[in-house]
Amino acid sequence: MTADRPNSEFEAEPLRPDLPAAASAGKPGGRMRKVFLFLSILLLVVVGAAAWDAYRFLHVPPEQPGETRLVDIAPGMSMARISLLLERENIISNGPRFQLYARLLGLSASVQAGEFALNTGWTPRQILDALTTGRVHLHRLRIPEGLTWWQTGRIVEESGLASFESFAKAAADPELLRRFDIPADHAEGFLFPETYHLPRPRNQDARPIVEMMLEMFRRATDQHLWPKGRPAPETVRDLVILASLVEKETGLAEERERVAGVFANRLRIGMRLQCDPTTIYGLGPDFSGPLFRRHLDDPGNPYNTYMHAGLPPGPIASPGLASLRAALQPEEHNLFYFVSNNDGSHTFSRTLEEHNRAVRQFRRSQGR
Repeated sequence: MTADRPNSEFEAEPLRPDLPAAASAGKPGGRMRKVFLFLSILLLVVVGAAAWDAYRFLHVPPEQPGETRLVDIAPGMSMARISLLLERENIISNGPRFQLYARLLGLSASVQAGEFALNTGWTPRQILDALTTGRVHLHRLRIPEGLTWWQTGRIVEESGLASFESFAKAAADPELLRRFDIPADHAEGFLFPETYHLPRPRNQDARPIVEMMLEMFRRATDQHLWPKGRPAPETVRDLVILASLVEKETGLAEERERVAGVFANRLRIGMRLQCDPTTIYGLGPDFSGPLFRRHLDDPGNPYNTYMHAGLPPGPIASPGLASLRAALQPEEHNLFYFVSNNDGSHTFSRTLEEHNRAVRQFRRSQGR
C-alpha cells in the first residue's frame, strides 16, 4: 500500500506570522501619543504663564519707583467700583483680579471709607492692608494764635478741606455750643489755635473741624489751666475774652502777664479798657483800617471799649494757651497804661501823665 501524498492542489500554505503591534496599530497610536504630548506641553505652558502672570500681579507693582496718589473711597462703594478706581489710578494693574484677590482673602467687606494715600509702587497686599486698617490720609491744618473766627474760616477754606460757609454755620451751631459749655451764640475765642492733622471731611463740611478745635480747647485748658476742675462756663468765657485782648495787644511773650495785669487793674476800678483791637473787631470783617477818632467815639459799636466800660461782649480772637494762662494769672502791679514801641514791646506807665509823656516820646521817635 503506498503512502498517501498530499494533494499539492490542497497543500496548506505555511501560516504568516501576525504583524507586529506597532505595524497593526502603529499610525493611530503614534498620533495619539504625539497629541497627548503636545497637549501636555501646551498645558504646562498655559499653567506656567498663568502662574507667572499671577506672580507678577501679586509681587510686581504697576510702577517702580512708585508715586503716592490720594484715592477717595466713598461710603458704601462696592469692591468692584473700588477695584476699577484703583486700576484707573494705576494703583493696581488689574481691577477684576484685585477684586477676586480681596474675596479670596476674605477682605472685601473690610475695606473702609476715607481718603487714602496709596503708592503705585505697592503690591496688592500692601494696598489691601492700607484700605482695611483705616490708615486714612491726614491733612495738616495750622491755625495761628490771635485769629478771628472769619480769618480761621478763610484758612480752612484755602486748605481745600471745607467751605467757609459751612465753617461759619458750624461755629454758630447751638448744639455744638451747648455740648462744649459755651455760654454764647458763637464759638469765637474757643476755636483753639493749633496745628491739626485730620482726615478730609465729607462734602466740604467744616463741622468736624470746628468740633476738633472746640475739643482741643477743652482738653488743653483742662490739662494746663484747671486740672482740679473747670470753672463755671461764664467764668471761662470771661477769661477767654480777657485772654483774647492780651493776645491781640501783645507782641512779646514776656509781656503777656504784664498786659493782663493792666487790664485787670482797670477792670478792678471800673476804668475803661480803651483797647484798639476790640473796637476794630466790632467794625467787622470788611474793616481794613486805619482807625480814626470817629471810630473811637462811636457808641454804636458794642466792642468799643473807649465808650463802654468792662469787658467787650465776647472774645475778639482765639487766644493761645500762654495768653489764657496770663489772663488767669495776671502780673500784680500798679500799672494802668501802656503804649506800643512799634517793635512788639510796650512802655508801661502808672499815671496818665507818665503815659502821655511816653506817647510823646514815641511820636518823636517816629518823626511825628
